[in-house]
Amino acid sequence: MIKRFLSTLLLSIAASGTAMAAGYAPTENSQVNLRDQASLQRGAALFMNYCAGCHSLKFQRYQRMAEDIGLSEEQVMEHLNFTDRAFGETMVATMDPGDGEAWFGQAPPDLSLVARSKSAGPDWTFTFLKSFYVDEDRPMGWNNTLLENASMPNVLWELQGIQAPVYGEDGGIERFELVQAGSMSPAEFDQAVRDISAFLAYVGEPAALKRQAMGVWVVLFLAFFTFIAWLLKKEYWRDVH
Repeated sequence: MIKRFLSTLLLSIAASGTAMAAGYAPTENSQVNLRDQASLQRGAALFMNYCAGCHSLKFQRYQRMAEDIGLSEEQVMEHLNFTDRAFGETMVATMDPGDGEAWFGQAPPDLSLVARSKSAGPDWTFTFLKSFYVDEDRPMGWNNTLLENASMPNVLWELQGIQAPVYGEDGGIERFELVQAGSMSPAEFDQAVRDISAFLAYVGEPAALKRQAMGVWVVLFLAFFTFIAWLLKKEYWRDVH
């Protein structure tokens, strides 16, 4: 048992060292709250307006999304569906995959499971969307500290503004400097990115909303059952003492 524990520990340390050597940046705490329905609704609107042109959510349906986050069919079809897809169909990008491959070198990936595919979950999405900076050496003019040489532009630059890297003595990026303000303040942009991250976390596991809602009742039931069991034990053992 001890040998197995030590082996697992050594493998974890080695994996961490490999990740640091590869230059993986740490992620920020997104503070995503899946019980915040308003955040999910804002995240859906932001995603559909800024991301859904290129990225599909092929495992999610407009109807299911509407039911889960409190939107009507009219709201979804008028404000969030920019394709010819029906309310009961899955959410696909407006861009033709062939065009995406021609413009970006590869078709933009489906993002249905992006929050589940990353070990950091929504924290990865949150950090990624905040980490774009201008890079004239890249074809798109942008780069990203979390996913270096990402084949996509900073689609949220009008909201965030344009940030340039400030390099430290070791040649690595030490921090960012805002060289052109966006339409949002840094705090407002953080909230917008948090909303998108929350929405993608929901899309990756829609059942999480119901599971969290049921969790409170399960805990209350267990507490009540424990109390009843204690009373029953006390009654059974009363004559023994």
